[in-house]
Amino acid sequence: MQAHRFAIINGDDFGFSEGVNQAIIKAHKEGVLTSTSLMVSADAAKEAVTLANSHPNLAVGLHLVLICGRSVLPPEQIPHLVDKEGNFSNSPFLAGLRYQFVKETHQELRQEIRAQLEKYRSTGLPLSHVDGHLHLHIHPVVLRILVELAPEFDIKVIRLPSEELGLTLRVNRSNLLTKLVWWGVFGRLRRYGETILKSQGISFTQRVYGLLQTGGITEEYLLGLIPQIHADLVEIYSHPAFAIHGDSLNKDVGAGEAELAALLSDEVREALLSNGFEITNHHFLSQRTS
Repeated sequence: MQAHRFAIINGDDFGFSEGVNQAIIKAHKEGVLTSTSLMVSADAAKEAVTLANSHPNLAVGLHLVLICGRSVLPPEQIPHLVDKEGNFSNSPFLAGLRYQFVKETHQELRQEIRAQLEKYRSTGLPLSHVDGHLHLHIHPVVLRILVELAPEFDIKVIRLPSEELGLTLRVNRSNLLTKLVWWGVFGRLRRYGETILKSQGISFTQRVYGLLQTGGITEEYLLGLIPQIHADLVEIYSHPAFAIHGDSLNKDVGAGEAELAALLSDEVREALLSNGFEITNHHFLSQRTS
């Protein structure tokens, strides 16, 4: 029987470091990972592109960085976005307010987003999708710019986070207040995003899992989550990583290793298949409908 349910398993932060790159490739070769999102300005982006070219079944999209990272453009061109070293703010809250209310940021955001899309295009990799670091890509100002640039850069899919609060809490009730706040904030952003993307014919999945359990997409969590999913087209994203000597990591490697283990789990693969999911990516899905 042909599968009628589809699960895209994405690894974020491709290019962040050698340890992240190697974890994503291992999860793709040996586990359920089918897709990844590239940070074009990150330290190990060049290596990530080389690895992607060697694994043509791995769909790659742009992981737009407008927070907690470096810009593509030099600081003097976008002084309202970055500091003198070209670093964005580390506060999503403050960055979001600036992008909304400081008018000088709007044109600079357009320039930087275009530069990141151009840098991605220069890799020669097909663009599977666009998402963003800490989901700043669905900030209303940023999302409108992405939609304006979509025809030029052939953006066909944009991630819109969306997951059921009750479902997540049945599996894991940790960080309850944070989950409540994020569910409320991103629920409103999702509704805005759906309207604008539908109007422009840009696709998005029915559900995206990862936000409410960020840093904790473990085997145990996935085995509790997957049987409860009702949607037929979903994305599950995580941040696999492991430590490599010499990496300058600003992330919890222990959490990354646990998430990598989940992606390598035979039990997780079986849970997806036994619940009727075909493990796929946006490239393969577009071939089905073309």
